[in-house]
Amino acid sequence: MQPTRRTIHIALVCLAVACLVTTASTEQRKIKMKASAKSVGKYEKLEFHIDVGATYENPFDPDQVDVSVVLNAPTDRQVTLPAFYCQNYERRKLGQGRGRENWYYPVGQGAWRARFAPMDTGAYAAAAKLKDQRGTARSNTIQFECTPSPRKGFLQAGRKDPRFLEFTEGAAFFAIGQNLAFIGESQYVNLSKAEEIFAKLSENGANFLRIWTCCKDWAMAIEARKSAWGRSWAWNPPIVPVPGSEDEPEPRKCARIQGDDGTSISASPSHPVALRPRTRYVLAGQFKADGPQGLKIQAGRENWKIPRDAAGKEGWQEFRREFVAGENDHWLGRITFSLAGAGSSRRRREPERGTIWLDELSLKEANGGAELLWEADVNRAVRGYYNQLDCFILDELVEAAERNGIYLMLCLITRDLYMKSLSDEQSTEYEQAIQDAKNLMRYAVARWGYSTSVAAWEYFNEMDPGKPTDRFYDDLGRYLEQIDIYRHLRTTSTWHPSARDCRHARIGIAQLHRYMRPQTKEDYKDEVAVVLDKAHFLRQHAPNKPALIGEFGLATPKWGLSEHMKQDRAGVHFHNCLWASAFSSVSGTTLFWWWDQLDRQDAYGHYQPLAKFLHGVSFAGFKKAKARVTGADARVLGLQGDKSTYLWIFNPQATWWNLVVLQNKPSRIEAATIEIQGLGPGHYRVQWWDTHKGKSIEHKPISLSGDSLRIAVPPFRRDIACKIEPR
Repeated sequence: MQPTRRTIHIALVCLAVACLVTTASTEQRKIKMKASAKSVGKYEKLEFHIDVGATYENPFDPDQVDVSVVLNAPTDRQVTLPAFYCQNYERRKLGQGRGRENWYYPVGQGAWRARFAPMDTGAYAAAAKLKDQRGTARSNTIQFECTPSPRKGFLQAGRKDPRFLEFTEGAAFFAIGQNLAFIGESQYVNLSKAEEIFAKLSENGANFLRIWTCCKDWAMAIEARKSAWGRSWAWNPPIVPVPGSEDEPEPRKCARIQGDDGTSISASPSHPVALRPRTRYVLAGQFKADGPQGLKIQAGRENWKIPRDAAGKEGWQEFRREFVAGENDHWLGRITFSLAGAGSSRRRREPERGTIWLDELSLKEANGGAELLWEADVNRAVRGYYNQLDCFILDELVEAAERNGIYLMLCLITRDLYMKSLSDEQSTEYEQAIQDAKNLMRYAVARWGYSTSVAAWEYFNEMDPGKPTDRFYDDLGRYLEQIDIYRHLRTTSTWHPSARDCRHARIGIAQLHRYMRPQTKEDYKDEVAVVLDKAHFLRQHAPNKPALIGEFGLATPKWGLSEHMKQDRAGVHFHNCLWASAFSSVSGTTLFWWWDQLDRQDAYGHYQPLAKFLHGVSFAGFKKAKARVTGADARVLGLQGDKSTYLWIFNPQATWWNLVVLQNKPSRIEAATIEIQGLGPGHYRVQWWDTHKGKSIEHKPISLSGDSLRIAVPPFRRDIACKIEPR
């Protein structure tokens, strides 16, 4: 039946009224925003506090709630900054041993924040915007000023030479550093220890660290299963479908205790549960019993027996128990749940097996507050939920990096949560992996992207190089180009060198990992040769982008810490690899993996001589030096520009194998000469450097009328370095 003119008129009126109601509703919805300051230095942090006036089931899902800040910059450019939901924490350094060094306690409820580092000076205007199922809402407008600062800006590929790194303001940067991957209260490096190491690195001229935020449950992991019911290396949790839901496609889960009288399970979160002394708490939940007479709970000094009650919805019985933390109680400890009175069989006089199902466990302060037992939630999503305590720890690490002039390459995505999903790029699982990774990267950009100490985002640690990841990196890179206004560099790694990843147009830093191990084809006894071989691979497949050897070190055939590294107390291999990589045409030193061993040996002093030598040096536009050694058996590595040349001369007898394992003393080299081609006529200053003490040992002026320079090398035993610069 065709609609009449009157029907159409009524429909249009109704639509107009609906639009007016919706508009009025949207206009009435207001969110509030305030800034941490009215003035901020260029590249410094300004934080916005946003009150959205609502709570959400999953505040990390931008499809459910999308909060952002729209900024009008002084250049008449409008930018949109993603905001993030966070739970803040109070931190105290208690020093109570392993797992109890740092005390973290939630402050208030979760809230919305946005962080911004202005890149232009002048006046800004900012307003928050919220979009959810109810529509959109905007906040009040805030005005603030950006003033000049001495900060250098964000790291990027060089504009003159994209092989090397530089800051936004143009200063050159050469990465000198290592891995400090596993940071957690149960690790050798906890947050307090990491801050100490940051300071030691800075004191010795190091400036770069590769850090994992993807450690599953043994250390810091932003998106990973953190469970009170088991650990990833021995995963056998007492988790089952809720009774009656076993046949559902995605059943709700619960914890189960099954066995004889006294059978128990324990909730032991990977993050120890902190308590505030002299504070009243409520432990609550529900249980369902089949056989046992009740449930026993032990939590710290508290012991409760909860008799079984026939009442309750579908057999579920709620419980709520209060206790007060003692004057010195800073930790809850393990919580144990046990079957009570499972009974016995009269016929066989054998204990009867009983079952209790546990659900909705919760621990909060009696007057409310954040959930403390969040790791006991067996229905919490793994992908798409961001562990707030680990996020807070990363906040602290980023701030420590800023204080110490350290730049961080953050390895963000927990590989094992995504690897299976990336097997078929035409599958729905692949598509969902892209979306989940986008959400995670959005959160990272929102929370840590402001910091100039964040050097790069690293997607995966050692992804399977056989997976079809090109589309994943392409879609993710395109998304980051839209939302990351700071244009952070992006990288990834695989468990075997991947030429394809090195060449990928949306991967900004080429990276590979290599360990010197026995029973490999390469000569692991010659660390300099290994470094040069890996640098050659990187430059072969990534000739025009920054490149790093992201992991390196001595290892056993099964990838463990080599006993030889422990023997090498003087750090011979460490020293040689640092200097070899600096002159190999990659963008930084080899990033050593065995950080705990380096710390035990206090090896940080090896960075200082190289840092002093490279201070103020830019390799932009430099090529492999046209240099050779005559009169002695020695290697020369170097980089050469139009008017400057930097060289490292190495005695092949000074390899780690020869010095540490064979314990041979290198012969003294006394009659070597360096011949350099291509410098061009001019007046130069030649400086020879002691690579172990980090100081000039000889310098003299020299004039060159042709294009070939011959200079005598001072006597040395292991290695020596040279600067040839215009005067």
